[in-house]
Amino acid sequence: MKQFVVDAFTEHLFSGNQAAVCVMNDWPDDALMQNIATENNFSETAFAVKEGTSYRLRWFTPGGEIDFCGHATLGTSFVILNYQEKFSSSVTFTSMVGELTVKRNGDIYEMDFPAYNLKKIPVTDEMTEALGVTPLEAYIDRDLLLVLPDAKSVRNLTPDLHRLNQLDGLLTAVTAPSDCSEYDCVSRVFAPKLNIPEDPVTGSTHCMITPYWCSRFGRKELTCFQASKRSGVLYTGIRGNRVKIAGKAVLYSEENLFVE
Repeated sequence: MKQFVVDAFTEHLFSGNQAAVCVMNDWPDDALMQNIATENNFSETAFAVKEGTSYRLRWFTPGGEIDFCGHATLGTSFVILNYQEKFSSSVTFTSMVGELTVKRNGDIYEMDFPAYNLKKIPVTDEMTEALGVTPLEAYIDRDLLLVLPDAKSVRNLTPDLHRLNQLDGLLTAVTAPSDCSEYDCVSRVFAPKLNIPEDPVTGSTHCMITPYWCSRFGRKELTCFQASKRSGVLYTGIRGNRVKIAGKAVLYSEENLFVE
């Protein structure tokens, strides 16, 4: 089995978010896909099989399969459009969250995703204890979104992962307005429930971050910065009940996996 490793939401190696990508002719056993994802120990390993004119796409974390991942979708699109279907400008995936289309425009890959809902919930003492700072607002969908007072609070955050693991939501995202004119907002994302202490750059959670800041700023387009150690840039926009998330990617490696 051939595997590519792609750094997504960046144009520089060793930054952005690593995604392992396997494009195959047939589906292996779920247990094998999970073992590969656990062995890779990246936040995501994506598996794709062509079915008709589109590809079915599945995402595995070290802690199990999930329904949706943005950066690994970008990584898979990068692999397919550069190594599988070099003369195509777009690729369509079927997934647990429906049909996803990715278009290539130069070195930027633009993805069309469903927007998350913004259900406002009370800020609790447990949230403050987990973060070490009191959020201004809290919202829930698949993930938990916590709005912090400023970008410095986001950058300097050292959450208690054990306490964070007790909060609602699959992932926990924190966000604030950017302190740099180059970006509109800043964020970080933590996923201890998936055995991922901090996710470097998270496309899926920006399906929640984007509607929030577009509404707050009265804007339809954003440039977002995820302030993890690796860091990454996402170009996002709201399209009704859909979110555009775009970014660059770079290939790190291509290798053969000796698995059956």
